Amino acid sequence: MEISEQLRCLFSATVEERGNFYVVEVPEREVRLGDLQDGETYRVALLPASSKDGPDETETETEREHDPQKPPVEEGEQRTVEIQDIGEQGDGITRVERGFVVIVPDTEQGERVTVEITDVSENVAFAEVVERVSYYD
Repeated sequence: MEISEQLRCLFSATVEERGNFYVVEVPEREVRLGDLQDGETYRVALLPASSKDGPDETETETEREHDPQKPPVEEGEQRTVEIQDIGEQGDGITRVERGFVVIVPDTEQGERVTVEITDVSENVAFAEVVERVSYYD
């Protein structure tokens, strides 16, 4: 499946019937931490939930991305990202799935880098630069 670069957030939710409407609730953190704005209109796509074959099956990256209770990254994972902002302490900031924040020291806004995730908490992760990537690669 091809995913548009315009994707603002990705989360799992249940469709609920409320009177003559069906409702999908957007988690508060998607607005607080992501690129969504209260009162704005967005296009929504609904995909069927994947099911696990058994309790011992290893969690895949895709399942981790869709689980609203878990961060979409894990320690040791490498990703190529673009630094979107610079924080108050001078560290680079990028956002991945669901607007999840990853802080990357020693980077500049607009820089494209491959990072390794070094520490993950509930709402933010920290990473170190593994390689500086050219936009032409």
